Amino acid sequence: MNVALTIAGSDSGGGAGIQADIKAMQANGVFAASVLTAVTAQNTRAVTAAFELPLDLIEAQLDAVLDDLPVAATKTGMLSSSAIIETVARKIEERGIEPLVVDPVMISKSGYPLLQAEAVETLKTRLLPRATLVTPNVHEAAHLTGLTIQTLDDAREAAQRIQAMGAQAVLVKGGHLDGESEAVDVLYDGQRFHTYRAPRIDTPHTHGTGCTYAAAIAANLARGYPLRGAVARAKRYVTEAIRHGLAIGQGHGPTHHFYFLQGLGIFPVEDE
Repeated sequence: MNVALTIAGSDSGGGAGIQADIKAMQANGVFAASVLTAVTAQNTRAVTAAFELPLDLIEAQLDAVLDDLPVAATKTGMLSSSAIIETVARKIEERGIEPLVVDPVMISKSGYPLLQAEAVETLKTRLLPRATLVTPNVHEAAHLTGLTIQTLDDAREAAQRIQAMGAQAVLVKGGHLDGESEAVDVLYDGQRFHTYRAPRIDTPHTHGTGCTYAAAIAANLARGYPLRGAVARAKRYVTEAIRHGLAIGQGHGPTHHFYFLQGLGIFPVEDE
């Protein structure tokens, strides 16, 4: 089994962050290894606190995984400070880690900042140039570029600008685009645009969607799929995970990472 690595923060509620990454990677057919960067107090309603792990411990986790496991693809999530980004970027460079999916996690659904304001420039200059793919949502892409993103053309412009920061490719996730009847994502690979469409599912249970999508892409890259194929497979997966989202908790419930096991008797069905 191929190995994928996630470098991210922990979600105590289990729906996002490194917990979502591990579930999504395993669901997409790889073994998931993990490096924790921070611990958050979090549930379906809000992030209430966060604590960054010491840099030497983050580095030790990376060395422990990479010294032993044949990591075939890596994904980064919550890297909350300039110092953490610098540490992770340096290790990625030293170890020649690729392919690398960078999910530029900036803020939680409840508005809790997951990336310090002064760290945005470090993200741009130190990590994005090492990325095989960057996966911002519309709000993150707007923050990275200074653009107002409301249409597909805006998303294409943002993808080009982020790619010019040094990333090989950029996927602007369009779940928040105005006026679109579908959930439309735009991939720019430095030469061409590619569009991925799926039904827009009317559900509040979307906690961890961004983490899940990026982790699924990394898993499919680890399995050897080319970038466009990895994105297409991950798009289909995350759409169904949202469609089968779980009404757990009092806020935004999580996506269902193992929805495809429903018919095997592993999860109870409603009439049982």
